[in-house]
Amino acid sequence: MISLPPGVGVLGTGAHVPEAIRTNEEVAGRAGVSAEWIAERTGVRRRHVAAPGEAASDLAAHAVRAALRSAGLRPGDLDLLILATSTPDELGPSTACRVQALLGAENAVALDVSAACAGWLFGTRVASDWLRLERPGRHAAVVGVEAYSRFLDDADRGTAVLFADGAGAAVLGTVAAGHGFGPIILGSDGTRAGDVLIPGGGSRLPASHETVERGLHRIHMDGRAVRKFILEIFPLAAAQALRESGLTRDDIALVVTHQPNPVLLRQACAEAGFAPERLVIVADRVGNIGAGALPYALADAHRQGRLRPGDHVLIVAFGAGLTWGSGVLTWSAGNPSADRGSHAAGDS
Repeated sequence: MISLPPGVGVLGTGAHVPEAIRTNEEVAGRAGVSAEWIAERTGVRRRHVAAPGEAASDLAAHAVRAALRSAGLRPGDLDLLILATSTPDELGPSTACRVQALLGAENAVALDVSAACAGWLFGTRVASDWLRLERPGRHAAVVGVEAYSRFLDDADRGTAVLFADGAGAAVLGTVAAGHGFGPIILGSDGTRAGDVLIPGGGSRLPASHETVERGLHRIHMDGRAVRKFILEIFPLAAAQALRESGLTRDDIALVVTHQPNPVLLRQACAEAGFAPERLVIVADRVGNIGAGALPYALADAHRQGRLRPGDHVLIVAFGAGLTWGSGVLTWSAGNPSADRGSHAAGDS
């Protein structure tokens, strides 16, 4: 009998959103729409906002701590820490190094991945490949986080009603043969980098009085182009993940994806041929938290007991860049402990 090699999978999950909540009623007036318009058009009903002085690294550290508790590990057990974000604490050093210091994860190599809302899956591919090349017993944390509220124009209804702050994380390690991540397929199209971006603050348009006055440090998004991209890429990425894994739609227990907004996500999932009850939705409660959205949704499904060992989870990511990716995760982690804290705000 041929024995299969061990896999790399999820040992624990965690999520965090700041305590302050911004309701549709609060957002609507400044954006020039009604609360009902936001709910009907997007499905988002509230979003969380970081406190003054609270940065992306603070949110990420909370999520990683929760994931470590879920996995029964300590910060010193981490060998690799990958952070995905579009809203770093500063242009340098990496925000992952800030999180490493906050955690006291002195043994972890720390680095950032920049792939927008698909960043967590890009980071997971890096961590998964790294773990497969290392000796058994190594652990990696991959966290996605955004502090989008720092980069929003409250009068822009196309962005102000959607984007919010939060983080999601997973601890990866060796799992039993036949479990863990299958092939993770990634893609990019840099010709469409202008569809969603923060134009100012980098080496092309360094911060100046002019860039601030022109609002170039805020999120700019072509909503129609992004919507078209998501509806095109979702079924293609999902189909590719199934082919590479040798599975069919009927084999999938849950669909966990980036969360642009619930209305668009449900449409994309339906057009890809998946029943709505298989889709994990969290954006109605937390808005679009970018690189943190997909791992937050995974942590939410884990916390609610929607995942059982052996379940096949279809993962689809997409974001600015343009970037996308997909894969199938065969679940291996146990049930989360009952004392992990609130998932609505704080660690979970």
